[in-house]
Amino acid sequence: MWADLSPIGRNAETGGYRRYAWTGADADCRTWFQEQAESRGLAYETDRNGNQWAWLGDPAAGDAVVTGSHLDSVPDGGAFDGPLGVVSAFAALDELRARGARFTRPLALTNFGDEEGARFGLACVGSRLTAGQLTKEQAYELRDGDGVRLPEAMEAAGYDPAAIGPDPERLARIGAFVELHVEQGRALDLSGDEVGIASAIWPHGRWRFDFRGEANHAGTTRLVDRRDPMLSYAETVLAARREAELAGAVATFGKISVEPNGVNAIPSLVRGWLDSRAADEETLDTVVTAVEKAAREYADRHGVDLAVVRESFTPVIEFEHALRDELGALLRGRTGREVPVLGTGAGHDAGILSASVPTAMLFVRNPTGVSHSPAEHAAEDDCVAGVRALADVLEGLACR
Repeated sequence: MWADLSPIGRNAETGGYRRYAWTGADADCRTWFQEQAESRGLAYETDRNGNQWAWLGDPAAGDAVVTGSHLDSVPDGGAFDGPLGVVSAFAALDELRARGARFTRPLALTNFGDEEGARFGLACVGSRLTAGQLTKEQAYELRDGDGVRLPEAMEAAGYDPAAIGPDPERLARIGAFVELHVEQGRALDLSGDEVGIASAIWPHGRWRFDFRGEANHAGTTRLVDRRDPMLSYAETVLAARREAELAGAVATFGKISVEPNGVNAIPSLVRGWLDSRAADEETLDTVVTAVEKAAREYADRHGVDLAVVRESFTPVIEFEHALRDELGALLRGRTGREVPVLGTGAGHDAGILSASVPTAMLFVRNPTGVSHSPAEHAAEDDCVAGVRALADVLEGLACR
C-alpha cells in the first residue's frame, strides 16, 4: 500500500508532496482509497462533504468504531502526516482478519478531505463541515490563491457543492473515533517508546496581518520618504519569535503575499499569516496580543496602516478521558507496559470531531521530530508497531 501511494503528488525537485484539495493529486489519492476499500469487500461511499468512508458491517446499526486520517498535504509536506493513519487503518483491518477477529460493532475507515487547508487557508474543512463547525455559507466564501472558490473546485472535481453542510446523522452512527498519526515532535523518541496516546491538542489559531504602505520606486525614493510595509512586517516576525520564547509557546509567520511583488518596487501591501499555539488559551492570547501590539507600533513608526484578522481559532481540546484510558488499558494488557500520554500542538480531524463524538489518538514515533517537510520520517518497525497497536485498540473496542 505504501509503495502504491507514495508517488502520488510528489514533487520531483523537492521530494515533498503537493496533494491539495480537489486537484489531480487529490483525485488520485481518493481513487487509491476507493480501490483499497473495494479490494477488501468494504462498502464504499463519499459523504456530502467529500469525505470518504469504507464500512465493515451495517452503518445504520450505530455505535460504530471509526479510524482513519487524511491524505492531503501541506506544500512540500512529508509522506507520513495523514497518510500513515489511513494506510495503518487498512493494515490494522488486515491484521484483525488474520487474527480471526469477530466484530460485534460496525467498523469504518475514513479519509477526511482538505485537512491541511493548504489550498483554501482553513484546516480540517471536511471534518468541520461534517461537525457543523463550518457553515455552507462560510465554505462558499473560501478561495484559493488563484481566486477559485471552494464550490467551483469541488464541481470541477466532479462533486456537488450544493450538498455540503452539517451531517448529524452520520455523526450519530459513530460510537468512537480513533486516529493514528505520526508524532510531530520528539517526545516518543526521547522516551524510547514506539507508540503514544494523545492527551490534548493545544489551542491554536491563524491571524492575517495586512500591512498597507505606498508603492514607489526602489531606486529613486529616499529612505526617509518611504512608507515601506515590508519593514513593519519584518520587525513583526522577529517580535513573534521573541514573544513566543518569553511565553513558552510557538508563533510562526510561514506564509506571505506581497504587492506589487517587484524587485525594483517598494511594496504597497505585505500580507503575512501568523500561526500561534500554546499549552493554554491564556498564554496563546498573551502571545498574539503582544505580537499585534508590537506590529501596530512598528506600523505607526513607518507610516503604514495595519489590519489584523483572525481567520481561524480552535480552543484547547481534551480527548475524552474514558476512551483515552481505555486505549491505555488495552495496550497495557497486550504489552504489559504503560503507554506514554502526551499533548500536541498540531490540529487534527480527531480534535474537530471530539465535540460531537468520543475521540482518541495514537502517535507513532518520529525519530527527528520533523514534520510538514520532506524530511518527515518514521521507521518501518515503528510503523508496524503502530499498526499492531491500532489493531489491538480496534479489537478491544469493536470485537467485544
